[in-house]
Amino acid sequence: MSIIEKAINKQVQQSDSKPLSTVERAQQRPQPDIAVEAAEPLAAASATETAEPAQYKASIELNLSELEKKNFVSLSSERRLINEEYRVIKRKLINNAFGALSSTLKHPNLILVTSSRPGEGKTFSAINLALSIALEQDKTVLLVDSDVLRPSVSKSLNIKYDIGLTDYLLSDEILVSDIMLSTNVERLKIITAGRPHHLSTELLASERMLMLANEFASRYPDRIVIFDAPPLLGVNETAVMASMCGQAVVVLEENRTKIAEIEQAVTLLPKDIATGFLINKAHRNQGKGYGYGYYYGAG
Repeated sequence: MSIIEKAINKQVQQSDSKPLSTVERAQQRPQPDIAVEAAEPLAAASATETAEPAQYKASIELNLSELEKKNFVSLSSERRLINEEYRVIKRKLINNAFGALSSTLKHPNLILVTSSRPGEGKTFSAINLALSIALEQDKTVLLVDSDVLRPSVSKSLNIKYDIGLTDYLLSDEILVSDIMLSTNVERLKIITAGRPHHLSTELLASERMLMLANEFASRYPDRIVIFDAPPLLGVNETAVMASMCGQAVVVLEENRTKIAEIEQAVTLLPKDIATGFLINKAHRNQGKGYGYGYYYGAG
């Protein structure tokens, strides 16, 4: 049993959080980069969002073939192991968001993806979860880059856009639709982190952020919102953001994440949030040597 699995077992015994699932196995090592191309602006999707400035309308074109090459979840009909792995993980999150457990959670369709420390694979996991959920026929997904100090979603997707989350939180004149980017994936939208600001982390704990989370939770009944959030340790605002969400996915890297850091990070999450662990780059004997993959389990 690895150090991370021991930590999860200990957390299962100690935590009051509602479980998401049992541990699931996977077999692919993540890679961090994908590319996008600019596309023509699209109109707003909601009648309540028709007054925003036209210059802020935008869409991005994801290079789906490059996604496949870099081992991200594929939107093609080809059967791929990475798709199967994240299909199992996302099914548990969707069931929590819209199934029987949803009535016991605050904002069950808002999912915080975080880690204890930087570099453990949370952004890769957040992007893959969003792509996998976008394959659902009756669900839509919004991926929000809320790691405003290290905006990894925008960097990984090579998105260059003038305004994002921090700009919205700073200005009453910027609407949600101004920062919400459509994509060539029909059911996927993205919000970038926005321009750097010296109060970026404080903005995540602001009243305007709380109002935004409430809007995300209630406006679209079929939508899941995934926040790629800063690591829990050393950033107080992440714990505040967690209080706005109904579910948390804590990404851990096997043989790197320390058990003490896992325990410390989990204590920062609300006791009533449904917490799951996604173990990244899991090293397991597959019968023909060792492979990399993912495990996902409840805490």
